[in-house]
Amino acid sequence: MSITTIQTQPIDGQKPGTSGLRKQTRTFMEPHFLENFVQSIFDGIGGAGGKTFVLGGDGRYFNERAAQVVLRMAAANGAAKVIAGQGALLSTPAASNLIRKRGTDGGIILSASHNPGGQDGDFGVKFNSNNGGPAAEDITGRIYEATKAISEYRILEAHDVDLSTVGVTTLGDMEVEVVDPVADYQALMEDLFDFDALRALFSDGFSMRFDAMHAVTGPYATAILEGALGAAPGTVINGVPSPDFGGGHPDPNPTWAKELMDLMMGPEAPDFGAASDGDGDRNMIVGRGAYVTPSDSLAVLAANYACVPAYEQGLAGVARSMPTSRAVDRVAEKLGIDCYETPTGWKFFGNLLDAGKATLCGEESAGTGSDHVREKDGVWAVLYWLSILAKTRKSVAELLLAHWQSFGRNFYSRHDYEDVATDKANALMDGLRSQLGDLPGQRFAGLTVAEADEFAYDDPVDGSRSEAQGLRIGFEGGARAVFRLSGTGTQGATLRVYLENYETDPTRLALAPEEALASVIRAADALAGIAKHTGRDAPDVTT
Repeated sequence: MSITTIQTQPIDGQKPGTSGLRKQTRTFMEPHFLENFVQSIFDGIGGAGGKTFVLGGDGRYFNERAAQVVLRMAAANGAAKVIAGQGALLSTPAASNLIRKRGTDGGIILSASHNPGGQDGDFGVKFNSNNGGPAAEDITGRIYEATKAISEYRILEAHDVDLSTVGVTTLGDMEVEVVDPVADYQALMEDLFDFDALRALFSDGFSMRFDAMHAVTGPYATAILEGALGAAPGTVINGVPSPDFGGGHPDPNPTWAKELMDLMMGPEAPDFGAASDGDGDRNMIVGRGAYVTPSDSLAVLAANYACVPAYEQGLAGVARSMPTSRAVDRVAEKLGIDCYETPTGWKFFGNLLDAGKATLCGEESAGTGSDHVREKDGVWAVLYWLSILAKTRKSVAELLLAHWQSFGRNFYSRHDYEDVATDKANALMDGLRSQLGDLPGQRFAGLTVAEADEFAYDDPVDGSRSEAQGLRIGFEGGARAVFRLSGTGTQGATLRVYLENYETDPTRLALAPEEALASVIRAADALAGIAKHTGRDAPDVTT
């Protein structure tokens, strides 16, 4: 085995987004593309010499090949050790846990999260820091600068490492430890939740369906739900990870998890349903005839913290991304704890969690988590909901109604306009941005604008400032519309429009969301000219 230095040059388009670098799979497979970015990670963090890393991914197409490249490059760059998931598999929260549990210098996660997989789908690489969370902006900035200056990368010429068997081997001078991807994560869940109470729930006839969407959480859900907790065989569906996610889109929302939604809204629905995404960090929660928005899910988890042993002593605080509905704000106010509003991107929660300022965090894009790791966590969220159901013995629909009766209801929806031409998406945002100062007092579709701004965030821990994080339009009466361009797509631009309307009238709490939000939807289009700029008369995905 020998180390080879390969001459290369910068490749355009390697700027990490909110969660690493995501591109079409075929792009990552082009000569030098993956290698350039991996070398830039090592260069951006000050080198790999003597360091230990965690490595794993969600099993999508190119995952195993990319893992071998990362291993050979880590060895060539002097890393002391890499801890890899068996079969190159690790859910993102499991990787975060391993980084923290083993005290490593960080980890490389191979995933494009909820994006479709396969040779014609997407692939991604991101670096997580030694706290287990996505790299902070200063680190991703250094990585990006390295991609623009790179002239060579180092790689070990060697046979592939056997990642199929748990155990320890060597690659050059570097140790490679292959671990069971589920074991450490399951042990963590057993520490957080009362597994005896959850086993009793299932033994009493409670039924559920978990859709793993042919993605990485299949092994985790099967081991924990059917294995440790005694849920009926077949509770987990689509549980074998597939390189193209079974030809589907591994995004846990009513559009892409239609099989589960049809079951839960039908006459044969089990008591509880859930789904998770490509890398296991997102979740969808649904009861018999009752879909739970991610925003409501975060609020319900916070309000019922005492149902979980790990949190029963109280919450230090809660945090949500700016586009997430303000439902959890009302819970925090009642509990007398702080509620932090951050930009989109889980890395912004890291400082709050590390500083002990927040215990629970959530994003409207189906992500919830706590201070047990530094990533959102789909299986954790499911176990939290099961713990509430086990303690209260209420149905999901009953829990939601009781919550709305106590706190009011933040009707909420997100409209995604996908693959919009970048120039048209930018024109929409620039046009709306230019009007912000003049909007207060103006009426649109019967609603009066009370405030309008572009969100900026001052981190209360390190004092850093993040600007241009989305356009916020607040209306009199508590309604709101938020506009952002997403950083998770790989083609064109995705325009996300977040719509919210607060209601306290007990006779209106059970309204259909589209009815409660109708005026906000019309006002958002009138404000921004969505149809004019995108050429669409409806969103591609509504959640």
